[in-house]
Amino acid sequence: MRSVEDQLAMVVDAAPAPEPIRVRISDALGLMCAEEVTATRSLPGFAQAAVDGYAVRAVDVGGGVALGARPDAEPATSLPVVGEVAAGSQKPLRLQPRQAVRVATGAPLPTLADAVLPLEWTDRGRRRVTAQRPVYSGDFVRRAGDDIQPGDLAVRAGAVLGPAHIGLLAATGRDQVLVSPRPRVAVMSYGLELVDIGRDPGLGHVFDVTSYALAAAARDAGADVQRVGIINAEPRRLKETIANHVARSEMIIIAGAVGGSGAQAVQEALAELGEIDTSRVAMHPGSVQGFGLLGEERIPAFLLPSNPAAALVIFETIVRPAIRRSLGKQEPKRRAVQARSLGPVDSIPGRRGFVRARLMRDADTGDYLVQGLGGAEGVPSHLLAGFADANAIIELPEEVTTVRPGDIVDVVFLQQRS
Repeated sequence: MRSVEDQLAMVVDAAPAPEPIRVRISDALGLMCAEEVTATRSLPGFAQAAVDGYAVRAVDVGGGVALGARPDAEPATSLPVVGEVAAGSQKPLRLQPRQAVRVATGAPLPTLADAVLPLEWTDRGRRRVTAQRPVYSGDFVRRAGDDIQPGDLAVRAGAVLGPAHIGLLAATGRDQVLVSPRPRVAVMSYGLELVDIGRDPGLGHVFDVTSYALAAAARDAGADVQRVGIINAEPRRLKETIANHVARSEMIIIAGAVGGSGAQAVQEALAELGEIDTSRVAMHPGSVQGFGLLGEERIPAFLLPSNPAAALVIFETIVRPAIRRSLGKQEPKRRAVQARSLGPVDSIPGRRGFVRARLMRDADTGDYLVQGLGGAEGVPSHLLAGFADANAIIELPEEVTTVRPGDIVDVVFLQQRS
């Protein structure tokens, strides 16, 4: 029986690394940048007002040339308003000593102005304005290049592109960026007992739940997913279907391909396309699984059980890290913490236990607390409903068979949901 570590290492090592592609920045959110992006212009490109107010010389309203400096002479507190500049204005204005210009947020600063007197700090005068408090040089001004200077690194290679990165790319004038693309993952199910949703299952039939759950999990992991659904059991068509998706995917996931006599047909078809290993893995649930490399491109293929809860545990433990590595993530595994168990949890000797759970924080101490939702005595581990309530998985070492209330356990975060 292979260890979880050995299975995971084998899978992650085989994870494909798709060639970087260039996409529009509006489609790049969540992808890893595959190039260094340097700024070719300043951001902002000109000195501009940071608030609505009046562009002034700080020395004329009680401020100094430098922050904190005081003028030798008593400054004027009332100034004539000689113009108005709106955001987007391209009409240059020049400020004279002891004058003010009304400016909107984002408007270019007139020449000689070195500060903006906020509207709230004045009497809001139209012809003359009275300052109710001083400003100093640079106050409420966005200087040219404050954010980025030409030649600065705007987005580094390896950065996972978030909203701020997309904004920086737009600020540099880039409409496209080179990224590591989402791996294409085909998800399918095999089983004579399966019918798709939308049909009424007859006696002995069940809905194809697992392919929907796995497709959603793969999409959540960052993959570009095609849910193929139920594949035909006839051997020739079975092989053709799988071969077609091997040719246009980076990964294949087949539920119902291990465990039970029916899975033999899938494994025979796969054997003609590549190498498949169905060694048991020392984990629970999910010890029955398979992995192989198919086609000339040696596309990773995952063979999972038909039970959706067990399939999701294998996905989280084995498949998801492979998808994350294909996305370019250096740390493909989810974050883990230690938590105090609120109840008993049992596990099978000699196997790594993965128990769906609810993770919480102690309001007084901030410590993590966890309640197992499966694996306790009398609680089945194969049911899907408990997984829907889980936000974490308790991971128990092979030598641990019983957890008592108060014991400290390792817990892996699942997707946070509001």
